[in-house]
Amino acid sequence: MAIVTQPVLCGKVGQSIDELDTPCLVVDLDIAEANISTLFSTFKGKKVAVRPHLKTAKCPEFAKLFLAAGAQGVCVSKLSEAEVMAKAGISDILITTEIAGNIKIERYLNLLAGSPDVKVVVDHIATAKALNEGARGRGVKPKVLIEINVGQDRCGIAPGEPALELAMQISKLSNLELLGVQGYEGHLQHIQDTNERKKCCEAAMAKLNSTVELIRSKGIKLTIVTTGGTGTCEFCAECSAVTEVQPGSFVFMDKAYGEAIGTKYKVALTVLATVISTPAKGRAVIDAGWKSLSIDSGPAKPADLYGVAYTPAGDEHGHLKAEEGNLPIDLGDKVKLIPSHIDTTLNLHDHYYCHRKNKIVHIWEIAGRGKVQ
Repeated sequence: MAIVTQPVLCGKVGQSIDELDTPCLVVDLDIAEANISTLFSTFKGKKVAVRPHLKTAKCPEFAKLFLAAGAQGVCVSKLSEAEVMAKAGISDILITTEIAGNIKIERYLNLLAGSPDVKVVVDHIATAKALNEGARGRGVKPKVLIEINVGQDRCGIAPGEPALELAMQISKLSNLELLGVQGYEGHLQHIQDTNERKKCCEAAMAKLNSTVELIRSKGIKLTIVTTGGTGTCEFCAECSAVTEVQPGSFVFMDKAYGEAIGTKYKVALTVLATVISTPAKGRAVIDAGWKSLSIDSGPAKPADLYGVAYTPAGDEHGHLKAEEGNLPIDLGDKVKLIPSHIDTTLNLHDHYYCHRKNKIVHIWEIAGRGKVQ
């Protein structure tokens, strides 16, 4: 008989966050909701819809908050994330990373049987043909967008004639529905100079816009033109072709985005840790290291300790060091840290402990955690 274990909760609804075991993720729900309101207010009355990207939140409950605020639908990065969101009753989903190979295509077609509005991006005719053949006789019709490389040099077909040729080939495949294009400028999100970020974004959008015009000039209908992250979505919205944007990090924010775009969106999420050792003057050790805080964008930042720096000290440990003098914390104290990169930090945790004025009101599972397939 198989033994199924469940993640251990750090606390319960009704407690103060000071009563939580650590390390854990705490979300100030008032701030998160204010961030959502700020974003949707920014695009209110504009022609551009918002399709928030759930590669950040990885949680159906946050997806439902976005939809209630007026989201067009949601984005996910992986097929497994789409499966999680579809299971939670979310229908309009765009998978923004290409799928390839028989295993993925079969899984996607199986998902379509119950969730027909899950869309995928393609950048090669071979994948489109495989989807077309796989759908034959199954009563499903994959909805696809062509991904265009607007400068990130990751996935995506080249803009202009190569993208047109692919669009013409896909439009002839009877079992597919070509809905539009995606052109994501992820490489520009963290440019700290606003004018430079805007200038670079406009150049990327010019590639997208001209390609959309070229494809449409051949009589191919494109109803979706999707792009734009938290750092660029407002600039992308000025492009005449763009119909929707995909910001995700705005809901929580992190150190890297704060350094790039300022304080329009406030920090709503922190990692709560405990001081477990005070071995020397001006130095403390907390119970949050590499396994609790990702470092791909640098070290986390203490939220409420000014003049104090955090550095990881191994899998389970982190150092807090005062720039001068003593640390204003004692053994057993709780400290909050702002992740440098929330997406990769969230993937290390099982739950959000959502609070209002420090009282836990919800414990939400990060159901998309570890869904990398």
